[in-house]
Amino acid sequence: MSELPYANRPFRVGVQLQPQHSDYVALRRAVDAAEEAGVDVIFTWDHFFPLNGDPNGKHFECWTMLAAWAEQTERIELSGLVTCNSYRNPDLLADMARTVDHISGGRLILGIGAGWFEKDYLEYGYEFGTPGTRIAALGDALPRIRSRWSRLNPPPMRSIPILVGGGGERKTLRLAAEYADIWHGFGSVDTLTRKNRILNDWCTKLGRDPSEIERSTHAHSGPEKLGEQLAAVGERLIITGTDGTSGFDLALTRDWLEFRDEYNTDRGASSTGSQPT
Repeated sequence: MSELPYANRPFRVGVQLQPQHSDYVALRRAVDAAEEAGVDVIFTWDHFFPLNGDPNGKHFECWTMLAAWAEQTERIELSGLVTCNSYRNPDLLADMARTVDHISGGRLILGIGAGWFEKDYLEYGYEFGTPGTRIAALGDALPRIRSRWSRLNPPPMRSIPILVGGGGERKTLRLAAEYADIWHGFGSVDTLTRKNRILNDWCTKLGRDPSEIERSTHAHSGPEKLGEQLAAVGERLIITGTDGTSGFDLALTRDWLEFRDEYNTDRGASSTGSQPT
């Protein structure tokens, strides 16, 4: 097996349209602009309050927006980055995901994580617990979600890809190795290199091929510095972020789209419309 068994995947670009400090009409326009620009995946996030700026500023809920975006768009994949496991019963979440998958014609990715934003929990009446209890709950939820998908009528339109977010090396990466089609990590190139290797080790221990898991991360700067570095360590889904304070500026996203197209052309790979497997 090669050093980077997942490195032959095409390069893809996503954008997280953060649902804060904006009216919905601007979000809707941003979705249209992102799809027209050629982005592979549009993400939102699953919070109830802004994460920066005015803490009580304008904000919208994740899954009702995903359903609307599924109806609005035609090509692009859709996901939360990431759904908080604590906020919904796992069987209900599975049914919601299946329904949005059908609305979109089979373009949903279920992004999910253990949760961390304490204000959401306290304001909406969820038990915050500890990092340990939250990751344990995620571990219990993932097989329940898969089981519910197998029993729904009609079933999902495809095997819904699961994106697991988080970098805990003993627990989260183990769950990613077992359940994820995409793993979303954070940190420097060196940090991502180390965590990718740990994820590969977990895959080996669990008898799973590491090449089955697409590697994803955020980019807060352009590809002129980071593009080749991230590609070299196997990152294949690069996600930019923008919100209402910038008018949902897609300039950085467009830079990464240009890098994507050049990178994939050089390697004879296809990007737009590719599916995680």
